[in-house]
Amino acid sequence: MQNLSLCLSLLTALTGAAAAASPTLAPEVVNAAHAWNAPPSAALILRTQILLDRAHFAPGEIDAAAGAKLRKAIAAFQRQQELDSTGAMDDATWDALNRDSAPALVPYEIQAADLAGPFEPVPPAMLDKAALPYLGYATALEGLAEKFHASPALLRRLNPGKDLEQEGASIVVPNVLDSAPLPRAGRIVVDRSDSVLALYDAQGRLMAQFPASTGSEHDPLPLGMWKVKGISVNPIYHYNPKLFWDADPNDQRVQLAPGPNNPVGVAWIQLSKPHYGIHGTPEPAQIGRTQSHGCIRLSNWDVATVIKSVGAGTDVELQE
Repeated sequence: MQNLSLCLSLLTALTGAAAAASPTLAPEVVNAAHAWNAPPSAALILRTQILLDRAHFAPGEIDAAAGAKLRKAIAAFQRQQELDSTGAMDDATWDALNRDSAPALVPYEIQAADLAGPFEPVPPAMLDKAALPYLGYATALEGLAEKFHASPALLRRLNPGKDLEQEGASIVVPNVLDSAPLPRAGRIVVDRSDSVLALYDAQGRLMAQFPASTGSEHDPLPLGMWKVKGISVNPIYHYNPKLFWDADPNDQRVQLAPGPNNPVGVAWIQLSKPHYGIHGTPEPAQIGRTQSHGCIRLSNWDVATVIKSVGAGTDVELQE
């Protein structure tokens, strides 16, 4: 029994020591992560995600976790920097990313506008959605997370014990609001196999890349060359069940109000192919994971970036 007690005491001590020694996401730790080490800590992954997002090579929702979207973002950034496009971080890639010397995490004071709402869960049925005057966020936290390109879980993790719905509260957020704007794009390329949307300049140089959902077996991406026909910001969504193979047989045509949780999010880029477009989504965590009805889905923050760089007449290539 004495030996068992001693073992338990040692196990408790070792567990506590490991917890105390484990990396944190405190701003001073993340902002000081300037040397690349493998395997990377959560702090190093978080700094990498933020730097890539600031460079317009989006890693998806910023969440301090490695995955396929992060690898694709690194590979695209490497191509843009004329480095070996492996998707694995190395010293040369890390040095190129760190030319941006801004802190990765910064303080932010919650504003009245962040809490203005209206906040209401959006029901799943189209008819119920159509009854709402605005398709906004379910909570203030959801809105803050989209504002800073992050998962709600990451914001909570960065701000333990903080009330994230209190006006004037000082919190820690990813530093993504002052990214340099993109120049005018000459071409949009959507790649079905990689589930990404890329922007190229008029000389064919890669400018930016974003995760995308790109069709399904029932509604495949319409491969070929198209053009941007027009752009709508905060669009009204006109739902026609005849255009959806999986529509409820009792559904009818309805009109849905604008809002970030509208089925096409905060913007719609109409393509010259009828009924097809590039748009936002109410479910940013599902980008590249779930299928779409043939259109190209981006996160709301990424489509908001894209519409500032393209316009009517921009070439769009949809490829394998």
